[in-house]
Amino acid sequence: MAGIFKAYDIRGIYGETLTDALMRDIGRAFVTFTGARRVVVGRDIRPHSDPLFRALADGITTQGSDVIDVGVCSSPISYFANATLNADASVMITASHNPVQWNGAKLCRDQAVPISGDTGIADIERIVAQGSFGPPADVSGTVTAADVVPAYCARVRELADLARPVRIAADMANGMGAVEARALDGILDVDAIYAELGAGFPHEANPLVPETLKDLQKKVRGGDYDFGVAFDGDADRVGFVDEHGDVVPMDMVTGLIARDLLVKTKGAVLYDLRSSRSVREVIIECGGRPIMCRVGHAFIKKQMRDHDAIFAGELSGHYYFRENHFTESTAMAIVCIANILSRSTAPLSELVAPLKRYWASGEVNSEVTDVDRVLDQLKERYSDGDIRTIDGLSVEYADWWFNVRPSNTEPLLRLNLEARTQADMERRRDEVLALIRKDS
Repeated sequence: MAGIFKAYDIRGIYGETLTDALMRDIGRAFVTFTGARRVVVGRDIRPHSDPLFRALADGITTQGSDVIDVGVCSSPISYFANATLNADASVMITASHNPVQWNGAKLCRDQAVPISGDTGIADIERIVAQGSFGPPADVSGTVTAADVVPAYCARVRELADLARPVRIAADMANGMGAVEARALDGILDVDAIYAELGAGFPHEANPLVPETLKDLQKKVRGGDYDFGVAFDGDADRVGFVDEHGDVVPMDMVTGLIARDLLVKTKGAVLYDLRSSRSVREVIIECGGRPIMCRVGHAFIKKQMRDHDAIFAGELSGHYYFRENHFTESTAMAIVCIANILSRSTAPLSELVAPLKRYWASGEVNSEVTDVDRVLDQLKERYSDGDIRTIDGLSVEYADWWFNVRPSNTEPLLRLNLEARTQADMERRRDEVLALIRKDS
């Protein structure tokens, strides 16, 4: 059990740190903690997701609660099911982009409100460790199947507003993108690679890693496509490449989608604090209300609800929509980009270019021995800047800014920095890194 209860989910190696017996206990603890009477359960296509589902369902029904089995689906579809099937909670069995030997669970309350380490995962871990479950019910709960994919597809298609046909290439990574992308049928011409379910991951299903995009880039460069997309394992993240196969930074996608949505509906748009300053500028230019938020889906979803935000984007490729109950929908993000392209005579590369107003360092990690001491030193050194401490330390100046935030699991500090010119970005990056790494 050691180490599988994370900040945002439960994740371990099947048969070693995560077993069927443990998953049954997690099901009992989940009901004990939440009091849920109807629990939506979805799962990805990993070979052990079925036995883990049966074990989890056994634990949930032992406590007298009912399971609504939505079958093999993406995480966005499981969130949609939670919010539309009158459920009290949901569990998505998945290990996201981790290799095939891993599995786990993403937990939510009703209306797909996520349960994080701070809001319940630690409590569930304690209940499992102590065996302090509520008493088994006199009458076990039931398991019933529900197919929500058609309704989810219909919801996504409501966003479609294409002025011309759009053709895309898509890397499903043999994962849940193949289910998520069913929402695109009849809207877009999708030419997919690695679309077979259950074939194991042909490569790491993580669009943040450039190496994983090579097959998609080759596909796009060898054909006539408007753009390409790559899903992660459970399809709650998506990466984009333009018509040349070049990677489109994920914060630039946030800017493009925000600009388009704000034409029709004014309101708040959230962006994570690692995103380019140009994202905030675009939101303001389009009459929206930009709100910076800390990294992590649990924080973003809460802030979206608090502000009734129409959209949020995260630098890791999570795109959140009010239309999907303030949760991720990669299919909606793809439809939004297709809408934009269909109404423009310019290709995606030219639409992105005006948003690239600054030079970004990318995320640079540094091992440190005393995270708090380094953050205090940086705060003192840059005390003349505009300082925020919502997630680590953010310091903003007229011509450049940076954020340094600690890792949740390692003695690391992660630096993101941006400036108006490449030379200034490199100079400022090296300056801040020298302070971070001093005496480390």
